[in-house]
Amino acid sequence: MATQRIPTLIELDREIAKRSFAEFCKMAWHVLEPAAELKWGWCLDAICEHLQAVHDGRIKRLLMNVPPGCMKSLTTGVLFPAWEWGPGARSDLRFLTTAHKETLAIRDNMKCRRLIQSDWFQERWPVKLTGDQNAKSKFENTETGFRESMSFTSLTGSRGDRVIIDDPLSVDDAFSEAALQAAEDTFLEAVPSRVNNNDSAIIVIMQRLHERDTSGIILANDLGYEHLMLPMRFESNRRCVTSIGFRDPRTRDGELLFPERFGEQQVREMERTMGSYACAGQLQQRPVPRGGGLFKLDWIQHWTAESLPKSFEKIVISWDMTFKKSDSSDYVVGQVWAREGANFYLLDQVRDRWDFVQTRAAFQSLAEKWPKAHRKLVEDKANGPAIISELKNKVAGIIPITPKESKEARASSVTTLWEAHNVFLPPPDLNPWVKNTFLPELLAFPAGAHDDQVDAMTQALSDLHLNKGWTVSASNRAAIRTRLR
Repeated sequence: MATQRIPTLIELDREIAKRSFAEFCKMAWHVLEPAAELKWGWCLDAICEHLQAVHDGRIKRLLMNVPPGCMKSLTTGVLFPAWEWGPGARSDLRFLTTAHKETLAIRDNMKCRRLIQSDWFQERWPVKLTGDQNAKSKFENTETGFRESMSFTSLTGSRGDRVIIDDPLSVDDAFSEAALQAAEDTFLEAVPSRVNNNDSAIIVIMQRLHERDTSGIILANDLGYEHLMLPMRFESNRRCVTSIGFRDPRTRDGELLFPERFGEQQVREMERTMGSYACAGQLQQRPVPRGGGLFKLDWIQHWTAESLPKSFEKIVISWDMTFKKSDSSDYVVGQVWAREGANFYLLDQVRDRWDFVQTRAAFQSLAEKWPKAHRKLVEDKANGPAIISELKNKVAGIIPITPKESKEARASSVTTLWEAHNVFLPPPDLNPWVKNTFLPELLAFPAGAHDDQVDAMTQALSDLHLNKGWTVSASNRAAIRTRLR
């Protein structure tokens, strides 16, 4: 009877690393940081899980917002390319990697090259580098795969199977209108043309610095990125849930992200030294402009399928219009709000940059979707008058609204409803726009880049709170309930 051969240590390493990118990271740590103790937490498992999903083809556009100091650059820009070439058996892959400074991009390029050329890596995955293309900013292997680094705003020339954008803006850049605009132009104009084909992936990993940073551009324009968002302190109303089955495991508000590396004392010290503005962005991943903050985070509540009332006294559709469609124009926003007793519920929202024809179609579609919303509120400006004139004989219940106060005054008049916890938003797990666009705009108001959603909200709440002239009949409530499911 033949004896079964026991696998060698190298063979075991190969098999374990092939199955798990996270385990590969733990193995490779001693090569990159031989004198430092590896501190591992579930947040690193989450980053690795989403990067491995990129490798498997389950994610092609990935945005990760993580606080500083959580090994995001090392994991994404150094370890991940090495893993794909080695255990991932994709040495043909071409990587374009960027950072806000070329020196940082080159630093990680050299780290990745050092790892791949190490005796430990070569013994397990003998990926050979070419001699004629082995520089600080670019190295190539014999299977035509390469890793090239550059500053983010210099992203031109080569195309890649993986475009990795690591912190495209510095902290100082967040205070520069020119830097913000340059980063936005690069991301929207240059990045899409740097991928090889439809199977290529774009990975953005960064801390939030400004509502108009690269993450803000992705979220505001709904560009279809999978969003892994991990704040330093847990906020239950912003719990991150992704399509691959990840769910932030924390349960208590304030619970730390990476206590193995940043304990309570360290986090408190960071909060004291950084200040509330920097903490909101860099630690909590919800940048709020200086001067913002009319609405407070602890006022935010969400309804659930179980807590939603079985009937409503009133339902309205509230519209905020814009003048024209362009890449820089404001958004058209339509919201469906309901009242039951003292409480107010946001039930639905549409939002996009539409021209007049598209706005008219969206208006009619939302009215048809919610037939028992008897009042359709339209501010009498921008495209509002044209919509009112065009549809007043086709859609019942269009009410022109002429504000007599400023946006700030109108918003202030409804803050008491929020502060009293009488306002409820849809569950963000099922409605990503709540956490991606609505909450950032609400919490930034009045200093944010956009206020369309806030305007539609204040218009609806003012009408529902003050108007007492109509109700939804009991016979129609079952249909409304069905619509909400």
